[in-house]
Amino acid sequence: MKLNPELLNWLLERSQPAVRYRTFLDLLGCSSESREVQVARANIVKIGWAHDVLKTQESQGHWESRRNLYLPKYTATIWRLIVLADLGLTKKDPRIRKPCEMFLNEYHRADGGFDLPGSRWSRSELCLTGNLARSLLLCGYSGDSRVRAAFDWLVRNQMEDGGWHCMYERAFGRGTLDCWEPLSAFAVLPRQKWTRRMKRSVENGAEFYLRHGLFKQGRPYLPWLRFHYPVHYYYDVLLGLDALTALGYADDKRLGPALKVLAKKRLSDGSWALDAIHPDIGIGAGYRFRKRPKRFALEKEGRSSKWITLIALRVLKRVDEAN
Repeated sequence: MKLNPELLNWLLERSQPAVRYRTFLDLLGCSSESREVQVARANIVKIGWAHDVLKTQESQGHWESRRNLYLPKYTATIWRLIVLADLGLTKKDPRIRKPCEMFLNEYHRADGGFDLPGSRWSRSELCLTGNLARSLLLCGYSGDSRVRAAFDWLVRNQMEDGGWHCMYERAFGRGTLDCWEPLSAFAVLPRQKWTRRMKRSVENGAEFYLRHGLFKQGRPYLPWLRFHYPVHYYYDVLLGLDALTALGYADDKRLGPALKVLAKKRLSDGSWALDAIHPDIGIGAGYRFRKRPKRFALEKEGRSSKWITLIALRVLKRVDEAN
């Protein structure tokens, strides 16, 4: 894949070292041990988005409230940690280790998943388990037994059709494209750590998304066709493309409709925009908020987004290499 030099220089700007770091690794194929890559990674906490998020952290390691690490949406501790994990921070930084340990110690349940303390649900919460499994893995907890148990839990709680569903009481054995977190978590779990059951689960999950063309389930749902970040627990087609191509399905022809969406949304300068900030809820969502959540974003809505562009180009690179 040939990269536009101007677009590449924009992604490599030193003002956002997290994007610079991932561009080196994901688009240019640089070694993680190279000096430029190491410098970019070290700068993630010094300037840019991660630095700004860490500035608002309380000394105990939380954001907003220590009593509730989940609320308010979307500025409480869990939502901040998800973003910081995506940006490349790990438990080597004590500011990341503190909230990670909070979730491991307070949110892990006996069934192997994660849920809010005091939850009355009969099983752990699926979207929360998927998000925490992925984020804790990215933060360096791949060897923790509670993280391994969470991945096993995701396998056990897969629906009959290969998908997953957060509202399992209403699912009747059917998955929803909205419940993408398990596949996204497996996409960052090294293959050598997959069990046979995990491999089969990923294959069934990927088939579920491919069978639906990544965005064709029920009536057309417009938010799935808009690109967002942070995604929290919402789905869009770029999320699906990133997970499926990371899992080795970049050469599957059924990605075609989703790739057409990606191509159509590309701007004249070669970038992609941050279309909307969550909660971006369309007709047919099936729920409403009693109190509108706090919106949180790293970039400005409706403008070219470095993070969205990075993910989109990463998808196209995988597709190009696979074909």
